[in-house]
Amino acid sequence: MAEFLRPEVRAFLEKWREVIAALAMLILGLWMVLTGVGITPWIGGAFMLVGIGWTYAGVQRVRFDQGHDGPGVVQIRERRLAYFGPLDGGVMDINDITRLTLDPTSHPAPSWILEGEGGQRLSIPVNAAEADDLFDVFAALPGIDTSELLNVLSRTPDARVVIWERTRPLLH
Repeated sequence: MAEFLRPEVRAFLEKWREVIAALAMLILGLWMVLTGVGITPWIGGAFMLVGIGWTYAGVQRVRFDQGHDGPGVVQIRERRLAYFGPLDGGVMDINDITRLTLDPTSHPAPSWILEGEGGQRLSIPVNAAEADDLFDVFAALPGIDTSELLNVLSRTPDARVVIWERTRPLLH
């Protein structure tokens, strides 16, 4: 089946597959609401609610994805983030992230700058292989506004932008 489709169509379907599946669930739920009897419309309504939320999340993931042709590979395992690049790299625990910055001036591509406790610093190109997995990591940061993150990423500012910073507890 994959040979039947042109490469551009395959790439489009792969990029939007989560949104397509969510819309299918939404349509199934709508069909159940409109044609069902008994408890079926209620189940269809639940399907529709899940489909709406899933569609929203899927569109956010598509907006975050900047391609996979950049240098290096991102790997996330057991709440530990690793970046293996041609010139640099590193490993950081997700719980240790204290600041997230977008640096549009880095070369060869804009990069996420993650700063951690103890002065750790990790620079990851936005288009590194598997960099789209970072969306889940960033979304889990306490108090982050994912819509603001996506807006900053889409408009590509001229200078570094701090997107999120951990609030430090006050002792007094």
